[in-house]
Amino acid sequence: MINTLLLPELREMIATNDQEGLREFVSALHPARAAEFMEGLIPQEAWEVLQASDPGRQAEVFGFLPDAMKVEILETVAPKETSSLMAELPADDRVDLINDVRSDVVEEMLPLLPVAERRETLRLMEFPEGTAGSVMTTEVARLNESMTVHQALEAIARLSEDLETVYYNYIVDEDNRLRGLISARQLVVNYGKPNVKVSDLMQRDVVTVLATDDQETVAAKVANFDFIAIPVVDEQQHLLGIITHDDIIDVMREEATEDAHMAAAVDPLDDSYLDTHWFTLAWKRGMWLSILFFTGLITAFSLQNYQNDFAKVSWLIFFLPLVMSSGGNSGSQSATLVITAMTHGDVKMSDWWRVIKRELLMGLCLGGTLSIAGYAAAVLLLKVYAEADPDSELPFQPPTFTEVLVIPITLVLVVFCGTLCGGMLPMLFRRFGLDPALMSNPFVAGINDIAGIVIYMNVAILLLDALG
Repeated sequence: MINTLLLPELREMIATNDQEGLREFVSALHPARAAEFMEGLIPQEAWEVLQASDPGRQAEVFGFLPDAMKVEILETVAPKETSSLMAELPADDRVDLINDVRSDVVEEMLPLLPVAERRETLRLMEFPEGTAGSVMTTEVARLNESMTVHQALEAIARLSEDLETVYYNYIVDEDNRLRGLISARQLVVNYGKPNVKVSDLMQRDVVTVLATDDQETVAAKVANFDFIAIPVVDEQQHLLGIITHDDIIDVMREEATEDAHMAAAVDPLDDSYLDTHWFTLAWKRGMWLSILFFTGLITAFSLQNYQNDFAKVSWLIFFLPLVMSSGGNSGSQSATLVITAMTHGDVKMSDWWRVIKRELLMGLCLGGTLSIAGYAAAVLLLKVYAEADPDSELPFQPPTFTEVLVIPITLVLVVFCGTLCGGMLPMLFRRFGLDPALMSNPFVAGINDIAGIVIYMNVAILLLDALG
């Protein structure tokens, strides 16, 4: 019956205060499934459903609710009622929520949390958003290096209910300095050797991250080593906590969404598209559109400088879109490839010379290929114009085969410029501590549009003057 439960039936149970039915609903379904059914409820209704279960189950279901609903529940329900739920949440999730809730609600809620949870929350809130410390959880399996396999298994069994994962267990000394790592699998395999010390089995070369490391760097490291979790330490190697794979997935989704927004010249959104106020959305889009608008104005002014040359050789204007799009598209390709490679850790700042050489080669190769096609198309197009009506007076004098060389020469130079610009500007942004994704594709295209016009017209002027 539960699996086919519809929202009206759930609302009816709330209206009739059917505590047994609500308790069955919350406990029988997977927490994520229960949260999915509750998405259509208003915050007060959702809270009434959660109240039908114990705090532990409440926290599990609450964790899968949409972020906006979780914030609304905390802001509309009295903190005295929600404090026990907040205490049950993992520390990192608790901090993320508190950062989104109104400050007056936070001030009232924090004193209601148990002392240990309150101290843990305040400590994690000190880490800047976007760092490893801000997404870590302090609920980690710590084992003493003097323990035996039997003692370690007993300790894990005792602590497992309060930990997010027990697959990785970290060995620390008396000062909480990280000494090594032993997996639950290793302990189970050595179950028949209960007196063997964990120090004899542990992995000593442990990959760690600092609490101040950027979360994107942490995600790349976890993906590179295929970890389920990674320990977070300070400069003295004290174990502060761990970042689990589910948090890493959230980080990767967040970073991918941010990069996608920047690639489209949109300032990253703090909330989902539908939850973002229209004015905020307009501002975040309009800010970059204004920059691109002024880039377009510069392009227009660049064209104005060559209006006399267009009047003398009017056939040049036919190929202006071809030149501009070739430069912009090649630059956007290079920028996308380099930004992606930098995000994945495949390209580092020390690889700048290799990137330059590679993009120079790409510019010559792609530009040369396009120039051949461009020359053939230009000759064919102009021939069609000339032969369309031999008796009519053409608005321009058809160019010779030699004069048409303006097109292939320009294409080689424009594509060459585009690939070099697209490849190097993201690295230049990273060098100055900026996000390479800021060098969005529309921005690269705008720069290359201006460069394309200047290159095109100067090639035309020089070549046509040389030919007399």
